[in-house]
Amino acid sequence: MAASALTFFKGQWLEGNPGIIGPMHHCMWLSSVVFDGARAFEGVTPDLDRHCERVIASAHALGLGPMLSAGEIMELAIDGIGRFPPGHALYIRPMFFAEAGWVMPDPASTAFCLTIHESPMPAVAGFTACLSTKRRPLPGTAPTDAKASALYPNAGLALREAQTRGFDNAVLLDPLGNVAEFATANLFIAKDGVAHTPVCNGTFLNGITRQRVAGLLRDAGVPVHERTITWAELMDADEVFSTGNYSKVVPVTRVEDRQFEPGPLFQRARGLYWDFAHQ
Repeated sequence: MAASALTFFKGQWLEGNPGIIGPMHHCMWLSSVVFDGARAFEGVTPDLDRHCERVIASAHALGLGPMLSAGEIMELAIDGIGRFPPGHALYIRPMFFAEAGWVMPDPASTAFCLTIHESPMPAVAGFTACLSTKRRPLPGTAPTDAKASALYPNAGLALREAQTRGFDNAVLLDPLGNVAEFATANLFIAKDGVAHTPVCNGTFLNGITRQRVAGLLRDAGVPVHERTITWAELMDADEVFSTGNYSKVVPVTRVEDRQFEPGPLFQRARGLYWDFAHQ
């Protein structure tokens, strides 16, 4: 029986959830960890190269010393994908982390692992969301230019708050009170056939799937405005949908007490992305 999870660490593929860090490692107690996430599904790996490039950039942003190139990470990922049965939906997660340091991570102690595990693609039924009391941080108050594990406890608190209220996800605002993103993905709205998405102001990452979907819509003749979006504008939208690596393009069916239908712009965005992924 094939393994459901493999991790490449220090020259070998390990099955399951191997113990590769301990309590004395810097990453364990001081959160010096960056990662990225890519997908393999239906025989394709869209934008895998860009995810491998971004984990390198995140490592540098956190003061780590990545010892692999993006191309080398991509080669390892392709090797790992080939160890699973064809067609399985997989999540691909390269990570850099520090093993030593005092408050500041020692870049010379940077380690790397690449985990690939089975993870079905979420259904396209959509999800509900509420307004969170949590906010995305200002640049200078957190490593917002990296896909850093240290940023995710706040997202987890937002999700817990949302699920306590009976919602699936949460909309987080930036420190100025404008819409930033969902707890787990970037956010788009549609109004009068035009797409709008919060402008990247340094409080959240410019997602790779976000960039791809915006570009595909523009190439198809659909205007996409990256701008400041207020909560009132979100609640007045015709459609709301998310983009992110894990689920790709998914509709939102309710925000607070406002119901939404998966509309034509969402359908266009998802269709364009699926066509791109399978080229």
